Amino acid sequence: MPTSFTVVPVEAQGEERQRDGQQREEEDEGDERDRGTGDGIARESSPFINCAELGRGSMYEGKNMALFEEEMDSNPMVSSLLNKLANYTNLTQGVVEHEADEDSKRKEVKGPRMGTFIGVYLPCLQNILGVILFLRLTWIVGTAGVLESFIIVFMCCACTMLTAISMSAIATNGVVPAGGSYYMISRSLGPEFGGAVGLCFYLGTTFAGAMYILGTIEILLTYISPSAAIFKVADAGEETEAMLNNMRVYGTCIVILMAIVVFVGVKYVNKLALVFLACVILSIIAIYAGVIKTAFDPPDFPICLLGNRTLSKRSFDVCAKFTESNNETKTTPLWLLFCDSSLLNATCDDYFSLNNVTEIQGIPGIMSGVLTDNLWSAYSEKGSIVEKKDQPSVAGSEESKMGGLPYVFTDIMTYFTMLVGIYFPSVTGIMAGSNRSGDLKDAQKSIPTGTILAISTTSFIYLSCIVLFGACIEGVILRDKFGEAVNGNLVVGTLAWPSPWVIVIGSFFSTCGAGLQSLTGAPRLLQAIARDGIVPFIQIFGHGKANGEPTWALLLTVGICEIGILIASLDSVAPILSMFFLMCYMFVNLACAVQTLLRTPNWRPRFKYYHWTLSFVGMSLCLALMFICSWYYALIAMLIAGCIYKYIEYRGAEKEWGDGIRGLSLNAARYALLRVEDGPPHTKNWRPQLLVLLNLDNEQLVKHPRLLSFTSQLKAGKGLTIVGSVLQGIYLDKCTETHKAEENVKALMGVEKTKGFCQIVVSPNFRDGISYLIQSAGLGGMKHNTVLMAWPQSWKQAENRFSWKNFVDTVRETTSAQQALLVAKNIDLFPTNQERFTEGNIDVWWIVHDGGMLMLLPFLLRQHKVWRKCKMRIFTVAQMDDNSIQMKKDLQMFLYHLRLNAQVEVVEMFENDISAFTYEKTLMMEQRSQMLKQMQLSKNEREREAQLIHDKNTASRSAPAVEASVAAAVPEKVQMTWTKEKFVAEKHKNKDSNVSGFKDIFNMKPNQSNVRRMHTAVKLNGVVLNKSQHAQLVLLNMPGPPKNRKGDENYMEFLEVLTEGLDRVLLVRGSGREVITIYS
Repeated sequence: MPTSFTVVPVEAQGEERQRDGQQREEEDEGDERDRGTGDGIARESSPFINCAELGRGSMYEGKNMALFEEEMDSNPMVSSLLNKLANYTNLTQGVVEHEADEDSKRKEVKGPRMGTFIGVYLPCLQNILGVILFLRLTWIVGTAGVLESFIIVFMCCACTMLTAISMSAIATNGVVPAGGSYYMISRSLGPEFGGAVGLCFYLGTTFAGAMYILGTIEILLTYISPSAAIFKVADAGEETEAMLNNMRVYGTCIVILMAIVVFVGVKYVNKLALVFLACVILSIIAIYAGVIKTAFDPPDFPICLLGNRTLSKRSFDVCAKFTESNNETKTTPLWLLFCDSSLLNATCDDYFSLNNVTEIQGIPGIMSGVLTDNLWSAYSEKGSIVEKKDQPSVAGSEESKMGGLPYVFTDIMTYFTMLVGIYFPSVTGIMAGSNRSGDLKDAQKSIPTGTILAISTTSFIYLSCIVLFGACIEGVILRDKFGEAVNGNLVVGTLAWPSPWVIVIGSFFSTCGAGLQSLTGAPRLLQAIARDGIVPFIQIFGHGKANGEPTWALLLTVGICEIGILIASLDSVAPILSMFFLMCYMFVNLACAVQTLLRTPNWRPRFKYYHWTLSFVGMSLCLALMFICSWYYALIAMLIAGCIYKYIEYRGAEKEWGDGIRGLSLNAARYALLRVEDGPPHTKNWRPQLLVLLNLDNEQLVKHPRLLSFTSQLKAGKGLTIVGSVLQGIYLDKCTETHKAEENVKALMGVEKTKGFCQIVVSPNFRDGISYLIQSAGLGGMKHNTVLMAWPQSWKQAENRFSWKNFVDTVRETTSAQQALLVAKNIDLFPTNQERFTEGNIDVWWIVHDGGMLMLLPFLLRQHKVWRKCKMRIFTVAQMDDNSIQMKKDLQMFLYHLRLNAQVEVVEMFENDISAFTYEKTLMMEQRSQMLKQMQLSKNEREREAQLIHDKNTASRSAPAVEASVAAAVPEKVQMTWTKEKFVAEKHKNKDSNVSGFKDIFNMKPNQSNVRRMHTAVKLNGVVLNKSQHAQLVLLNMPGPPKNRKGDENYMEFLEVLTEGLDRVLLVRGSGREVITIYS
């Protein structure tokens, strides 16, 4: 054939290549814009492959790298890569942290400047040391004793140290953009865990803000200005309720004030941070200085005891029952508190009358030996009196009322686990360094060093303070939570030097600063989660002011913080935030352990001092501490996290972050596949593992979507489902169509809720492609055992002359592979997943035993809500010699042992003479088959004639007499030389033979074997129509194809006759093995 060639000059070729390159670049950029990053959000700037910012134009300059021009479309040159790495910043794009001009911020990004000390160590120190140290540590030491307090602190500090080691490994495994713990967990454990734990960490940070605000108010109203209380104590015993109401009012005012400060600008909070940190450090130095001073000059803080009971000195100043003045005995204000008058013969409280009033030093000093008295715990019930153990006392009448008497009472019931919950918030704050990773010079060096040093320092401070408090302060003062026995002073303040006010003022500003930091950090954490787009209902909180300040997130944070303030008790709020922090730390340890055990190639942390056992111990310790603190709070926190996890799993955005859970799933799948036997399972474990064969149209859309609906109804999400299809052609040419077809099939699987895998095969012909799928689909022991396909409705049409051949060959191949076959006829009439059959029957026609699959399929279908209300009926056919009554009894007993509920009916089919209708139908079938063969033969002859004429004309044009050898054109396969006369004679000969062949068709007699088969099909179809014409579904044994391949088209006709007149039919062909058993 003539071929056209176009000659293009070299320069034009270059211009054309350049135009193609530019066009390809524009298409690639368009695709890149369409695809985005896959997250729906702006990703961190990446210096690696496929970076959209790489200037491709400069790559083609010069001819040294011409060999790699094709690769340069997607892969950068090494010089460009190194240049991008040198200028890489780990600051997240699109978020303006401070009130600076956005455009100038983008043009000029300030270089990271903070080192380990300023950037990590001090922020961690400030976040860890806080309200619990000043307000509750002395009380914990007095209640639990030095030994148990040491255990509490050691457990909590060990937990945070192990978590810091795991966090250091994760933080040094590549660049961690600003986002801290949430970023690390979500990228290590996936969006589900990341979102759940991130939101829990957000709630913990928010409740921490509430705790710090409550601590601020407690210092203000108890130690700085008690007269500022709005709710006064009217009656005895109402002190606690009045204090809680004051907390609520003042707390609401302070949280609003702090929110305004944060809204105005976070830069003011950051500037005040150093001031607050200085207050904390000065307060701690004052404590140590006071301890040293007690060694040689203990401070004078006398405690008044009545017997062994501690008295509150808020209501009196003289610790005595009466005083001597001018030889006159006068009663004191203390006397009036216990007696009904100031007279010496007044009626007094029984215990007051029997016991003496004594005065002891509250802070005897480090050399006094009081440590031995404070070693052991002194837990008590709510409302009990704080008593000194070794002090002599005479018990009074039990009927005397305690209310209104100036004793020091315990406000809550105390026990070991409750103290753990209250103390744990004092060791949180270890994430402060990782949260600032974007501002550090070398985050991978600073985060581990600074965090571990800060935890070591604070652990030393806490552990040493426990010992020093127990060695310096009297036990009754330690158990006096609000310092009532020392004139309302802060207990730790009584120990400080030079003045208690150093601690009071320092702790006040410290708690204020910590509250501001929480209200600053929590909204940003929520904003980061919202902008990731993994939790749809919080996406609104990703928006804020023009400069990036999270306004909406701040409002939600204030609202949640207000809930904590309405609780009003610091001791009640502390365990709540302990749960959320412990859960976050637990998952940090889990992330490190998973990544270490998986040994993924990308797991290469610079921090080497970690091990998966340490992470596992840290995770176990976190979980144990959760239940130690409060088992019901732990369950609630886990329930909240679980609900968020499932919500993200079902409704959240799909993310692929290369997280460890995906790697864990792969490892688990590999392990399970290796454990699964690569052979047929036991009959009790057998279920249909489906290979669904779909047909696609020219647009790569599924022709019969109801086939997937039926698949989901049959499987109900259990077992293996592989959805396969075949594209005809060569894979290199059909690559795009393959991806499109796979996307369309997966989308339809999602709509139909078909859980499984999609596999598209490209093959030169459709027949071989199906064979490839049947042979190779699946992996190891997870292979299909059943093939599901639709009946080829158009098999009789001339343009689909090969469809029936493909179908019959598929039947043969499934039989050879010992796989079951399900053929759904009239698949478009099958119900969708939304339809419900309120009545009707599923009829099973059990002609031959195929392993019990006919029994099993209706049972599986009736598990789905579409078929649930349908009844199962089983029909079997009795021949002339069979006892139909006995057959019915045997079948009922068989179904009883199979635990299947079904109606049983035996249909009798007697031997009848072959009807004229059957004979005529068989004859028409064979005539049609023969006619198709003759038409196909005549078509081939016409094609050969056209080729002969073309060859003859070509030969006559080149030479008058040229001999051509054409063997295929001659029926006798004789090589001959063609002349005009011979060609015309041969042409008439072929025509005559065709005409005679068509005449023979009308004179032929049908094959007796085909007549018998047609007789069976017609008779059985009549019986089925009589019984099951109105059934919702008919299941029928599928007869096998003939061994002689010449009768394949007749086989299709037999099946057509067998199922004629039925709406929904499922032809079932067993695999040759038992799939259902009566045994347990």
